[in-house]
Amino acid sequence: MKQPLLEVNNLKKYYRQKSGWFGKSKDYVKAVDNVSFSVAQGETFGLVGESGCGKSTTGRTILQLTPATSGEIKFDGVDVSKLSREDIRQKRKHMQMVFQDPYASLNPRMTVYDILEEPLRAHRIGSAQERRQTIERMIEVVGLTKRHIGRYTHEFSGGQRQRIVIARSLILKPKFIVADEPVSALDVSIQSQILNLLQDLQDQFQLTYLFISHDLSVVRHLCNRVAVMYLGNIVEIGEVETLYTEPLHPYTRALLSAIPVADPQVKRERVILQGDVPSPTNPPSGCPFSTRCPEVRDVCRQIKPALTAIADQERRVACHLYHDPTGKDVTMP
Repeated sequence: MKQPLLEVNNLKKYYRQKSGWFGKSKDYVKAVDNVSFSVAQGETFGLVGESGCGKSTTGRTILQLTPATSGEIKFDGVDVSKLSREDIRQKRKHMQMVFQDPYASLNPRMTVYDILEEPLRAHRIGSAQERRQTIERMIEVVGLTKRHIGRYTHEFSGGQRQRIVIARSLILKPKFIVADEPVSALDVSIQSQILNLLQDLQDQFQLTYLFISHDLSVVRHLCNRVAVMYLGNIVEIGEVETLYTEPLHPYTRALLSAIPVADPQVKRERVILQGDVPSPTNPPSGCPFSTRCPEVRDVCRQIKPALTAIADQERRVACHLYHDPTGKDVTMP
């Protein structure tokens, strides 16, 4: 594996729940609970899971759009969670985000030119003429033309708006981009165009992606490695093809069994999970998946399994089926 550009160690993000007459906090919503992973330079790292599992919160916390409760976020060797506000602002030139909804993430009162110029002005980059030249080049890079820069966002389709969002994220020439479900709000016919654009831009600008999605087919097409999240925890990490063909964690197997198969003659055994996802305010003791796991054991309800390597550091799983509570390997089922 290449040298990590991003290292996340024991990241936690808890939100206080206020209740009572005086709004005193009694409980915490554990949106992200002790998450660790790394992303190599030039890699596309996928983060998948059900809605509400903490994927987007993880991405926003990495970029310090919301502060971490605890943990370490090392970008290019620097722990950004320890930086001052001004230092974080400077670091954001190298860390950008593509948001899920292109309709909500663009200011309808600003023209495309104003939207793309805003980050350049905020970081005092270039003269007015140089900024115009940069904007005209970037808008063409994402598949639009110079005549589009004087228009307002309501004049564009969803796919065109997402191209503008991508152009804004690239205007400062970042190294790392968090793509938070960038195609989920688009028509299926447009999704492949945006995905191909992201791949082309990665080659052109040597970008590193954290790609957040609930669409497992998209993740398999785009990513090199993938981490599976459940209830704020990562339960499995591995190379994308290995994980898709040989899933280890019962939750991963259930997710993959839900992917539609294009061939009507092929029948796949569907894993149906019982019950609902527990509340992140009061997660189960032991393994977070123990209340829905079809292979649950007594130890699963008592001790939370650690995310431990299987065979090598590229494949890790948090499950007592593969480790005893001391972390020692056991016979794989």
